[in-house]
Amino acid sequence: MSAGQLAESLSHLRDALQRARLPLDLPGSTLTGRLQRDMVAQLDDYLLPRLDRLDAPLLAVIGGSTGAGKSTLINSMIGRAVSRTGVIRPTTRSPVLVHNPDDAHWFGPDRILPGLARSLEAANDTRTLQLVAEPTLPQGLAILDAPDIDSVVAENRALAAQLLAAADLWLFVTSAARYADAVPWEYLKSAAERSAALAVVLQRVPPAAMTEVPSHLGQMMADQGLGDSPLFAVPETVTDADGLLPDQAVAPIRDWLAALAADASVRAQVVLTTLDGAIGAVCRNAPKVATAVDDQASAIEQLRADAEGSYREAVRTVGVQTADGTLLRGEVLSRWHDFVGTGEFFRAVEQKIGWLRDRLVASLRGEPKEVNGVKLAVESGMEILIREEGEAAAERTETAWANQPAGRQLLGATRVDLSHASPDFQAHVALAIRNWQADVLELVSSEGASKKSKARFLALGANGVGIALMMVVFSTTGGLTGAEVGVAGGTAVLAQRVLEAVFGEDAVRRLAQRAKQDLDARVEGLMASELARYETVLDDAGIRPDAAQGIITAVADVNEVRGSDQRLTAPTREELEGFKATATQVADRPALTADVVEAELLSGAEGSEPDQSSKSYLSQGEQR
Repeated sequence: MSAGQLAESLSHLRDALQRARLPLDLPGSTLTGRLQRDMVAQLDDYLLPRLDRLDAPLLAVIGGSTGAGKSTLINSMIGRAVSRTGVIRPTTRSPVLVHNPDDAHWFGPDRILPGLARSLEAANDTRTLQLVAEPTLPQGLAILDAPDIDSVVAENRALAAQLLAAADLWLFVTSAARYADAVPWEYLKSAAERSAALAVVLQRVPPAAMTEVPSHLGQMMADQGLGDSPLFAVPETVTDADGLLPDQAVAPIRDWLAALAADASVRAQVVLTTLDGAIGAVCRNAPKVATAVDDQASAIEQLRADAEGSYREAVRTVGVQTADGTLLRGEVLSRWHDFVGTGEFFRAVEQKIGWLRDRLVASLRGEPKEVNGVKLAVESGMEILIREEGEAAAERTETAWANQPAGRQLLGATRVDLSHASPDFQAHVALAIRNWQADVLELVSSEGASKKSKARFLALGANGVGIALMMVVFSTTGGLTGAEVGVAGGTAVLAQRVLEAVFGEDAVRRLAQRAKQDLDARVEGLMASELARYETVLDDAGIRPDAAQGIITAVADVNEVRGSDQRLTAPTREELEGFKATATQVADRPALTADVVEAELLSGAEGSEPDQSSKSYLSQGEQR
């Protein structure tokens, strides 16, 4: 299995995570969004660049609490000031990376942490990485001074987390006064969960507490699964004129790092162990983002269903009330009476239909103003009905959305007033009704021109026949069958009988059905246009339901490739014993370094007590 295949699968996972959107403020979405951004950043800053060059130098990131003395520690290990120190916090704003001059090519802008600009001079911003070449630093090792993890400046805290996520090795610095603080332990627990290579430096330990404090910290580390990580205890002491600690105070840490850099195979094991732990953590955490995407998509679909249901109800209501005789009342009925005459008009409809038909024919032929009056009344009645239902649908949708956190968020974020129909809804309704009436007239004109009863049609006129068809349409349901149901029923019966005299019964039924279907379609189109406002708000949220499955698929691919990569396995005890011997040969202080390496890498191994010189720098009782 090649590193290229693993990098390719991780790139797909990175893209899948990047595509996921969590815009809705649902429970847990803020934390999941931060987790998502952190994983993408780690893939960009560390995992993908490191997989591209596994033989790059070991990157040890020095992180820790405010005032713990990280910069002083680095300067003291190097032997000169390479990172700014001071009492004003925060001290380190831009990170400082110290490397051997021969390793400079490994830290170009396209390598580790590609998002940070490079500078050879001291900088004072969080987006610039200062590169410092130091000949005394062993080749194959680089040390990076990070800002405080608990800095008062949010940018510094974010950068510190970013740099630690890009480390092959964490060198975590705290002090005897602050080692139990909550913030450092959040990071230490994260290191344990990721199986990251880690060492802890406990600074400023009072001589009287050199046994008690390191032992307590070691026990805390063991309780959190960090019992195999080395713990260096640096005694409280004074610095020299250059602000450096005595060499004997930092020699064990420097020698331990030098030993790691000296053996390529052990250095590679540290890198691969941290790399595999980081990949494993990403694969464990990425499904949380997928679940959050599903939750967001479910919230969006619920809001969509609420809006669609409201406008579907509006379409249904209009459809019912334009067919159950509702419109054959009020102004429409009054204008129809003016048109066909009143008084004896509705008496004995069934017995005198021929006489009524003759009366209607005369009215249709001789009273064009009344015909227009009926048309206008129909137009007005339908417009009021559709507008009211459009407003009701908007109110129902807005109420449903306001009752849900996601809906409230979207309502508050949009500039569109979704509690009412759109400003141009009235104009659209009026136009739709006029167009429908025009189509009804065109429908009866086409039908009348092809019938043997053409003469009757011409006598009645297209407008009159069209009005009569509208009367029939408005009473196609609801059981209106005769004069016994009242005036509206008589109106419908009369209109239908007149049309049957012109077109025939089957044709009337067909024409009424077509006209009603056309009306329903226009109403549905009007409501769909109103619904589109809500659809736009939902779509603009940018939530892609398929993003969740994309993450799950990508995680499965990474795990499959990772499982077949023999390099990503923990080192054996024999390999670690071999490293101990190598470290002993390289270190300036063999006995101390061997003890430190043993405490770092030999989990649970039995060993002899360190000598007096090493007890000042390493608390080992809790490590064994």
